[in-house]
Amino acid sequence: MGTMPIAAPDHAAVRDVLLAAGEWRERASAHRDRADAMTAEHRARRDRGERHAIEDFLFEYYSTKPGRLRRWHPGIGVAMADAEEHAGWRWYRTDGSVTSLDVEAFRAERGEAARHIRRLLAATAGRSPVLGCFGMHEWAMVYGASDAARRHGLPLRLGRDGTDAVVESHPLQCTHFDAFRFFTADAAPRNAHALTRAGQVDSEQPGCLHATMDLYKWSLKLEPAVPGDLVLDCFELARDVRRVDMQASPYDISSYGLAAIPVETPEGKSEYAARQREFAARAAPLRAHLIEICDQILQA
Repeated sequence: MGTMPIAAPDHAAVRDVLLAAGEWRERASAHRDRADAMTAEHRARRDRGERHAIEDFLFEYYSTKPGRLRRWHPGIGVAMADAEEHAGWRWYRTDGSVTSLDVEAFRAERGEAARHIRRLLAATAGRSPVLGCFGMHEWAMVYGASDAARRHGLPLRLGRDGTDAVVESHPLQCTHFDAFRFFTADAAPRNAHALTRAGQVDSEQPGCLHATMDLYKWSLKLEPAVPGDLVLDCFELARDVRRVDMQASPYDISSYGLAAIPVETPEGKSEYAARQREFAARAAPLRAHLIEICDQILQA
């Protein structure tokens, strides 16, 4: 049995599509396999007690675990037949043999969050990418700091003086508050704008690597309204962006088998801007899908 439209009772969550038991279980199994493949190396390192300065960020900064990524959700507008195991999950409801997201309950608890996320994502999508920052945010986070204050436990590729010289010779144009808030006290006044949390909606732009990584955060905050494949797509993009973010950083990451993107050089700047364009293009449909989900939550 495949998908088929069903009529939703007036009091129930939005239900546009009903998945038969065999179909949703197959999707859930494929989702778990994909999540396991994407987190296999992280889980193996965790079991060995090993740290990874680049990829641990995806689990620690975004406060999630591989087990959460394994949990499949059909997303808003999709119902499941004979899904007893989902019936006990938060924000689900069951009518007869059909289980789906309880949109009313979800909106009651998470509506304000969905409204804020929508505002931020729509504002970001409505702007042109800014490609002139050249990844200087990571450099600004160690500018003028002692070696003891160095982040990530990695050596500086150009040394202390060389790193500071790069910051001093480049205008700082960071647009992402959650990067700016980690700037050193000496670096913050050098930024073109004094960013604030309250002004985040007015400053985010789609060329920013951290704004792109944050699509993963927003997908998690909107669970279980977000379908599992979209969460993993956002995670995959965040993982790829994180690697480039650190390749363009002041740190020597050669121990992880990654080459530096030397943004202090014309060639490095060109490569970084090209990667920004690539990531912005990949992020656009994911951002649009998250906006659509917010609209479904708020308008259902």
